[in-house]
Amino acid sequence: MSDDRGDQGSSTPRQLQAGIKLANRYSIQEVIGIGGMGSVYRARDMHFPNVTKLVAVKEMINTAPDPLVRDTIVQNFEREANLLATLHHPSIPRIYDYFTIESRSYLVIEFIHGKDLEAIINDTNSFLPESQVLSWAIELCDVLDYLHQHKPDPIIFRDMKPSNVMINHNGDVILVDFGIAKTFQSGIKGTMIGTEGYSPPEQYRGEATPSADIYALGATIHHALTRRDPRLEPPFSFSERPLRRINSNVSAEMEAVVNTALEYNPDSRFRTAADMKQALVAVARKTGAPVAVATGPQTGPKAASGGIKPLWSFKCEDEIRGTPLVSQGMLYIGSYDNNLYALNAADGKFQWKYPTDGGIVTRPVLFDGNLYFGSEDQRLHVVSARTGKVVWTYYTDGPIRSSPALAEGHVFLGSDDNHLHAVNLNTGRVAWKFETADAVRSTPFVLRDLVFAGCESGDYYAVDFRGELKWRFHAKRSVTASTVGTEQAIYFSSMDSTLYALDPRNGWVLWRFRLGKPSISTPCLAEDLIFVGSSDGIIYAVDSKSAKEVWRFRTEHQVNSSPIVYKDSLYCGSVDGNLYCLEYRTGRVRWKFNTGGAITGTPVAFDDIVYVGSTDHQVYALLA
Repeated sequence: MSDDRGDQGSSTPRQLQAGIKLANRYSIQEVIGIGGMGSVYRARDMHFPNVTKLVAVKEMINTAPDPLVRDTIVQNFEREANLLATLHHPSIPRIYDYFTIESRSYLVIEFIHGKDLEAIINDTNSFLPESQVLSWAIELCDVLDYLHQHKPDPIIFRDMKPSNVMINHNGDVILVDFGIAKTFQSGIKGTMIGTEGYSPPEQYRGEATPSADIYALGATIHHALTRRDPRLEPPFSFSERPLRRINSNVSAEMEAVVNTALEYNPDSRFRTAADMKQALVAVARKTGAPVAVATGPQTGPKAASGGIKPLWSFKCEDEIRGTPLVSQGMLYIGSYDNNLYALNAADGKFQWKYPTDGGIVTRPVLFDGNLYFGSEDQRLHVVSARTGKVVWTYYTDGPIRSSPALAEGHVFLGSDDNHLHAVNLNTGRVAWKFETADAVRSTPFVLRDLVFAGCESGDYYAVDFRGELKWRFHAKRSVTASTVGTEQAIYFSSMDSTLYALDPRNGWVLWRFRLGKPSISTPCLAEDLIFVGSSDGIIYAVDSKSAKEVWRFRTEHQVNSSPIVYKDSLYCGSVDGNLYCLEYRTGRVRWKFNTGGAITGTPVAFDDIVYVGSTDHQVYALLA
């Protein structure tokens, strides 16, 4: 069946039946929601016949007899489609399509596997844990801040409430139903739109500002923590229902944040959603909630470089963004001058260089006298470690920014060609290629008989040695960082500002730790601590079992470098140009060494010397 709407000959429009195909593409499966002007359906996108790609199809049935009213309704529905098309945030569903068939308009958006917060509240017999609500509230502050900072004009959501907050299968929030969201124009009043009980006083007067969304978020949190629906209570009566009187498990700090968000006067609320997020993060620190930061030594980069001088340095012709390899008295490192350099590790003396046709950001791997490394010239190069002469090359269809991993007679690497490659170590012939959803820039991690790798879509894969998918996990943003782990847990960070711990057997989330900002830093595991950097400029130390923060160290810029632990010290670079040496158990700074450029690669420690490259074109050797 195609484009059958099922309402001919009836004065009351009927819902679409399972099996109906819209636009010769979207096969309706079932109704998942009912609105005032139509239904929301789960459908399968038949343009992808070999995989099951589910979408949500939002329907608007236009039965208004007045042509002008009909046009206005269609314009409002189109406005939602156009608005969604401009938004790119992990907590906002993606829009795929929009079309109209006679009296029905359809919006095709990302299908969210999960339940809305109202259903979760109603299905729970007891109170939700504060730490869980706190985590969701922080994410909602993030997405509201994104909307309020939208360019060229801020966007006011105007209908924050539990039924518009989806919790997906990863436990993250997705804000849905942008039907009444609008751009904010100061001083201009409109009609009262929103939901009674959640909307603030000024919204009843037609004034929708960013502060109105903050109030509605406060009302949503209050509902989640008390299970008291504000739609059933007198308007603006939250002060008569104190949080802790209803739910004694709520902390005083959390109650204070919610009360501030629910202030009757907009000027008394949080100034911005970002300010409210800061206050919620402070609650997490104070209460020890696992969603984010626990109290720990707040050490800053106060120690000077004083007295720290390199044992030697070597200057390349362009930036060094990658990580060196030190082996058998030699140091090998790539540069954006397209060369792989071989230096004497003791004194930095030049030995040879091998030219490619692209920048080299990958870390070389040594096996049986040969070096394996990728280049942005789309090739895996294999050269003699002794002479720098080429042995063989392997071609991909995209730049290679993923460092190779060797196991079981094969080299595994990712490419921007959206594939994970397995290549025979000796012959250079491809054993298999596994197609991914986007570019693979993380280094594959091999554990037992599985290869783990993330890609730029946020998809994370476990593939066996035959190239067959065992399981798949989806982060909300790209997974550029590489993986570390054990048979009990694997760890990686994501651009969705999260450090993940997964069960390597099935991909189930063991825990997630929220970072201040996105991360491309590969975690480092030492004893029961896991260390990772973030673009918020912080190096975090997290307990690998409890997911609680042990300490944090703030640098002066983004931390895109990955930390390492050598003996009792942690070494990590920062975009501020410094290599930091910290006492790894406490986070106290021992020394820092300033290069002339950002440090984005990972330092390497060997035989009491730490080596690191910098975008100032130089590689340095420092006494560890």
